Amino acid sequence: MGLTRQYLRYGPAALFGLVASARGNAALVGLRGERGRCVAVPACEHVFVWDTRKGEKVLILKGLKQEVSCLCPSPDGLHLAVGYEDGSIRIFSLLSGEVNITFNGHKAAVTALQYDHLGGRLVSGSKDTDVIVWDVINESGLYRLRGHKDAVTQVLFLKEKNLLVTSGKDTLVKWWDLGTQHCFKTLVGHRTEVWGMALIAEEKRLITGSADSELRVWDITYIQEVKDPDEPESKKSKGSSPGTEEKTEEDETLELDECPEERLVKCSKVGSIMREGRDRVVTLATDRTGKILACHGTDSVLEVFSVLSEEEVQKKLEKKMKKAKKKAKQNSEEEPERSVELSLQEEIQRVTNIRASSKIKSFDLILSPKGELKIVLLLQNNIVESYNLNLSAQVPQAVRASRITIGGHRSDVRTLAFSSDNIAILSAAAESVKIWNRSTLQCIRTMDCEYALCSLFVPGDRQVIIGTKTGKLQLYDLASGSLMETLDAHDGAVWSIALSPDQRGFVTGGADKCVKFWEFELVKDESSVQKRLSMKHVRILQLDEDVLCVRYSPNQKLLAVSLLDCTVKIFYVDTLKFFLSLYGHKLPVLCMDISYDGTLIATGSADRNVKIWGLDFGDCHRSLFAHDDSVMYLQFVAKSHLFFTAGKDGKIKQWDADKFEHIQTLEGHHQEVWCLALSPNGDYVVSASHDKSLRLWERTREPLVLEEEREMQREAEYEESVAKEEQPVVAGETQGETGLAGKKTIETIKAAERIMEAIELYREEMAKLKEHKAICKAAGKEVPFPVNPILRAYGNITPSAYVLEVFKKVKSSELEESLLVLPFSYVPDLLRLFNEYIHLGSEVELLSRALLFLLKIHFGQITGNHMLVTVIENLKKTTISRVSEARDVLGFNMAGLQYLKREIEAKDEVAFFADATDRFEEKKRKRKKKEKEKMVLAVL
Repeated sequence: MGLTRQYLRYGPAALFGLVASARGNAALVGLRGERGRCVAVPACEHVFVWDTRKGEKVLILKGLKQEVSCLCPSPDGLHLAVGYEDGSIRIFSLLSGEVNITFNGHKAAVTALQYDHLGGRLVSGSKDTDVIVWDVINESGLYRLRGHKDAVTQVLFLKEKNLLVTSGKDTLVKWWDLGTQHCFKTLVGHRTEVWGMALIAEEKRLITGSADSELRVWDITYIQEVKDPDEPESKKSKGSSPGTEEKTEEDETLELDECPEERLVKCSKVGSIMREGRDRVVTLATDRTGKILACHGTDSVLEVFSVLSEEEVQKKLEKKMKKAKKKAKQNSEEEPERSVELSLQEEIQRVTNIRASSKIKSFDLILSPKGELKIVLLLQNNIVESYNLNLSAQVPQAVRASRITIGGHRSDVRTLAFSSDNIAILSAAAESVKIWNRSTLQCIRTMDCEYALCSLFVPGDRQVIIGTKTGKLQLYDLASGSLMETLDAHDGAVWSIALSPDQRGFVTGGADKCVKFWEFELVKDESSVQKRLSMKHVRILQLDEDVLCVRYSPNQKLLAVSLLDCTVKIFYVDTLKFFLSLYGHKLPVLCMDISYDGTLIATGSADRNVKIWGLDFGDCHRSLFAHDDSVMYLQFVAKSHLFFTAGKDGKIKQWDADKFEHIQTLEGHHQEVWCLALSPNGDYVVSASHDKSLRLWERTREPLVLEEEREMQREAEYEESVAKEEQPVVAGETQGETGLAGKKTIETIKAAERIMEAIELYREEMAKLKEHKAICKAAGKEVPFPVNPILRAYGNITPSAYVLEVFKKVKSSELEESLLVLPFSYVPDLLRLFNEYIHLGSEVELLSRALLFLLKIHFGQITGNHMLVTVIENLKKTTISRVSEARDVLGFNMAGLQYLKREIEAKDEVAFFADATDRFEEKKRKRKKKEKEKMVLAVL
């Protein structure tokens, strides 16, 4: 079948105008060995790493489609864990910028990430209420912890203990024992959602932040001894049984012990620290040392507290004791010595408040060895600010060190325009107009303006005109970046502006029910001899409703005006007489455009439809359901009947106005798309969204076939539906507190299919080999055996070796889920092959893991199959012996490495002392030399 119509695909070219997205959190990262200088921030689906000193972007960690929701750097500073809105987690290398590991386990956005102190495990919390612990080294999920009834807000590892603390929007703080994978304690002392947690005082205190202005402080006591099952009464007498335990109302807490046999931690409320903010806590965190605590609410103030160490607390106590004794002596009262205690406010002291220039969305902080605190703030208005705070000063004051702003607007971009030479892009928002170079994506001009709603480049591209919300027209000169003229054009907002095809003037439509016609003119400037460009009002068209959009026909004979009464009126330009009325939309028409030949007009409305009309009789050719929300912008491609629409559903779509077909969807924006602009040559599309990003799309040379496009769309929908399906149930496993870490995805299904295909090939090849042997026996001579082309491609390997190759290629994080969807009919062959592989000693660790999982999920069927009894017996022998060998090798290597470590440390100590001796000798020589010089001078 031949191509009936050739379309060219538009693809994403760049994302710009964005400093940082407010959805995720900022994280200070160590890049090039310098910690605290670079900050990683979410930027839609990517992560940008900014150098705060230079204000430059030093690294981009590229994502796929989903928006970034959470960041967490590894303890060694070499990796960054990134959580996404779809629940996936990707671990990037900060050295190369490449993805090392991908984890799929959550069904909803990742809300919290935390590494353990060694960086070997990663724990994630999500909006799906689950907590998953991941093994970073083995690149696999360990287990899923269920217990929260709402989104998880924070997760914390306890360094020395194998414990985990999680908080959620269900008002609960849960303590998990990772050894037994169960929740052994639940704190229910909060009346509202727990939004943040932090551990201080060497993990002996827990601070929680809720929806009020109170930071609750809890004392943690680690109970080392475990209850002896032979002595139940001794423990009962101590009050560990839930039935007999006394509760004090001061604690405001119930301790729900799901495991009364074992008490690991005692947690009691000791008091509260009052914040100045009245709203909820958004972020609560400490620096790595735990000396500094900081938090902020939904406002622009960051509150910084200092946590006293044990030595400092002891010193303060001694001072307090001395004062108390002195006071007692002065009063000459012989009182018995009272115990002097520090109040909570003395132990956790307020340092200062930092007021940012806008609402704070997230922060990160680092304490330098010199005692200077560096704080990075991610603000709501597309800014990253960094502050320095000298804690040793008498009155610590935060000093703003840097501010990254040049990369974008402070508010949403409401209008875009392309210059006539396709090189410059204009973007205007509530506070500024920016001019961007399309090829370099650098901002070349920034000019302050009022709230902009529409814009255009004046012919010649040396000036731009902005229509504002207050009804003004502002004329800017690009060379000087100055405002040349401001005119009060309308009594209400200027909603639309359109350049006349003869390029001598333009027309504006506003909320004052007027359409005004303007002409360019040159006027004498008072300050200089040269004439300057100005705007002259020439005509007015009064209407009955607010004007939302105006467009000229290419021959300048007709003017289309969209009104608030859901109609589009067509007028003759010369006489301003009424020509046609286009009615049919249920809600107002927000955007429209006329094709290059003046035959078609396309209108986009808030009713989510696009209608295509003929301009000769005003008949509606077709009504298309275009977007899932209001159609915000519509524009025809130059010299064609193709047009683009932008919607509040975050999508940009291309349509054919002749065939009334949807050609392609440009997906990338994560929130409402406000506007777009096409370059005059039709090669570029630029769009602006509520996610603060500007995106450039480029027309490629790749032809687009509609049938293929529809097929790809169906595949994408199927993949989405697979992810939303119910997860397969493991036989004999109840839906308790723990579960498998992974989830069924299209990748796990494909991996299972590859294993199945490999086993099928193995079966076919073994059958062929049997036949071949029978033929050879009958013939009494060797007959050449035909080699399978797949096996030849792998270097003439055996069928069993091919199955192992396919098995090894399954990602470690997807192994369990792939085996879970594998039908049982393939399992017997797989077990026989496992026996063969393990006997040969290849991939013992991987195969043992897969074997144990298969035995767990198919236990009943395997034990009930008499054919597999000998296979299982053989597997038992070979697996135990091979695993023991592997363990011995590992133990020998560990002992060898520890020996080498001790040797190196011993050598280093000797070298260190030798260096110290040399330095001491050198200092001695220098001192003697100076003394000699002094003696000589004295003699002279």
